[in-house]
Amino acid sequence: MPGSAFVAIDTNHMPWEERFNEKVARALFRKELYSDPETGMTVRLVRYPAGVVNPNHTHPCGHAMFVLEGNLVTHRGTFGPGSFVWFPEGETMEHGASAEADVVVVFITNKSFRIDYVEP
Repeated sequence: MPGSAFVAIDTNHMPWEERFNEKVARALFRKELYSDPETGMTVRLVRYPAGVVNPNHTHPCGHAMFVLEGNLVTHRGTFGPGSFVWFPEGETMEHGASAEADVVVVFITNKSFRIDYVEP
């Protein structure tokens, strides 16, 4: 989707895209909503299944998670619906869903996304 175009999406009619994650040996799910080819900024919905936490990693971008459903478990605490959580570029982090239920977040990056896992 071009960065300068108006976009309106009914996400209720979009299927979840399944993305297998080798580090957690489970699938994570997403719906791609918007990307800016000039800056690399992206917006997507992400769903972590209950109990799945992405282990220690970093990103070469800052990113935010706005919690819509469930509880987002992070290295800095647990955050419920309505919470906005900003992860600075380069910070070692982990995040995912509590054991009780899936978590659904709006995931926003400020530039091109990449994940680099930190070995223990």
